[in-house]
Amino acid sequence: MLKLSIYAILFLSLFLFSCKNEAEKKEVKNNENKEAELKTSTRINTVNPEDLLKKQPQGIETPKGMVWVSGVKFTMGASEGDPYALPREKPAHPVAVDGFFIDQTEVTNAQFKKFVDETGYVTVAERPIDWEEMKKQLSPGTPKPPDSVLQPGSLIFKRQLEKISNLNDYGQWWEWKIGADWKHPQGPDSDIKGKDNYPVVHVAYEDALAYASWAGRDLPTEAEWEAAAHGQLHGGIYTWGDDESKLNENANTWQGEFPVKNIPEDGYKYAAPVKSFPPNSLNLYDMAGNVWEFTKDNFDSRYYQLALQQGELLNPKGSTTYFNEDNPYQKEKVIKGGSFLCSKSYCISYRVSSRMGTSMDSGSDHLGFRTVKRVK
Repeated sequence: MLKLSIYAILFLSLFLFSCKNEAEKKEVKNNENKEAELKTSTRINTVNPEDLLKKQPQGIETPKGMVWVSGVKFTMGASEGDPYALPREKPAHPVAVDGFFIDQTEVTNAQFKKFVDETGYVTVAERPIDWEEMKKQLSPGTPKPPDSVLQPGSLIFKRQLEKISNLNDYGQWWEWKIGADWKHPQGPDSDIKGKDNYPVVHVAYEDALAYASWAGRDLPTEAEWEAAAHGQLHGGIYTWGDDESKLNENANTWQGEFPVKNIPEDGYKYAAPVKSFPPNSLNLYDMAGNVWEFTKDNFDSRYYQLALQQGELLNPKGSTTYFNEDNPYQKEKVIKGGSFLCSKSYCISYRVSSRMGTSMDSGSDHLGFRTVKRVK
């Protein structure tokens, strides 16, 4: 039993990103990386609004299924009136982005299937696990699990929980499921029949990039994603403004006692088909809830502090380093938007400024993506 517990913890440390609404732990000192970035953070920039690409260029049609986001200057990060903001969302800082196209919805199973059918692509969750590569993200000396455990799969949420001991042990509601992948979201005995219009899940960062490249697009930066989520309502805590009481009518999230009792007051217990909830002010769907979405930015919990020192950033691409005090050996990407597992009592990551890091080499049943197309 002890051996099984060790391996369970091992896999959770490798493949898991948490959805905790708690004060972040005191950061582990990593002065070398921090000082390196500080040296590049002394120049104060300002952006002329007239220099931004705002209008959709003439002669460039809107790609099917995408929406134009006008170039805009805005304050990125948690607003002063957000009572749920975490340290990694602060301080808010000025940014500007040029106009771009973004998918109206999260990439669906049908869209991803077309990509796989045309290219023969095999996702990370379907490939044999490379222990030599995996152990680079673990503490030195971590023992190798048995081959029976090191099998292709992905993380799934345990749907039949009756009780938990404490909310800090998120391994209680996650399971590494051998055989889980985008075609089998709950394991080898499941499928996606009748779910063409559901967001594709169990995709790793590499998979999302491969799809985007095939489509002639890219993944959004965190700043682009946040600009799109705000739409025409910049400054709001949520995609629809500041009114928290409108959550259930605007986003697919968790109601009830997390993670043991899910009351689907919003109509869905788990993932929902895209376009099941009203769009934001730019006619974009599911920018809050349903499934988390990858961005291109490296996750560094200190980045906003460094960004503020640089003045107004134009088309920022995020940190040049990775840093998550909870996963010091892991390279993570920023994910945005929250998911159907986010609740007021535990996560609250359906807020526009919410940001978390997740491993680049794995996925789960509540993580997807959408793409962008830039014209400048």
